[in-house]
Amino acid sequence: MTDTVSFGYEDVAPDEKTRRVGGVFSSVASRYDLMNDAMSGGMHRLWKDRFVRRVKPRDGEAILDMAGGTGDIAFRLAESGAAVTVADINPEMLAVGMERSRKRGFEALIWSDQNAETLSFADRSFDAYTIAFGIRNVTDIPAALGEAHRVLKRGGRFFCLEFSTTQWPGFAEVYDAYSHRLVPQLGRLLAGDADSYRYLIESIRRFPDMPAFEAMIRDAGFLRTAVEPIAGGLVAIHSGWKI
Repeated sequence: MTDTVSFGYEDVAPDEKTRRVGGVFSSVASRYDLMNDAMSGGMHRLWKDRFVRRVKPRDGEAILDMAGGTGDIAFRLAESGAAVTVADINPEMLAVGMERSRKRGFEALIWSDQNAETLSFADRSFDAYTIAFGIRNVTDIPAALGEAHRVLKRGGRFFCLEFSTTQWPGFAEVYDAYSHRLVPQLGRLLAGDADSYRYLIESIRRFPDMPAFEAMIRDAGFLRTAVEPIAGGLVAIHSGWKI
């Protein structure tokens, strides 16, 4: 890993990014759905449905949902009968997810405090690994991808849902203006926290584009990688197989 990493538009030391990202999600945990609604105009719910359809969870298989603290993806996965472990580095996010899980009756979910870069799980533990809107907040992305590969069984599948760069003419400029100007203001109004929302928008701009991130997934050892752009690439589903 390099001496500095991106924290929004800033370049900071790796340990400082880890600390500051933790602060962002501690701040927004209780209003995470509002945050996603503000950033996506509510479309994140449809994107997550589509994402889980691509994962094709099956009854009885073991799935690790990384950075899944509030349970949005895990609840969808668990409806198939899969054994889902929800992992997140942020205790406040996990607490929100566990409370939501209790209210919804998803009692079989396993909740685990984990750093994506140094997972405590044994090699070849899971049939699938999912991460939705979380990979761009990881300090050392190649390390996290390597850990994803390690904990997957042979034949296991990796799926990542993340904001990217839209290719639609004109739309990129509209969304850029909306996100930079309006989303932090919404954050101030809805959660009393403009800075965290500003970071989350900036982190999207600093994230690798679709070809570059697919190359990182291949470098981690995954084969048969694929990218499915949504809204012209505003969001993308990345996938790969451990063979």
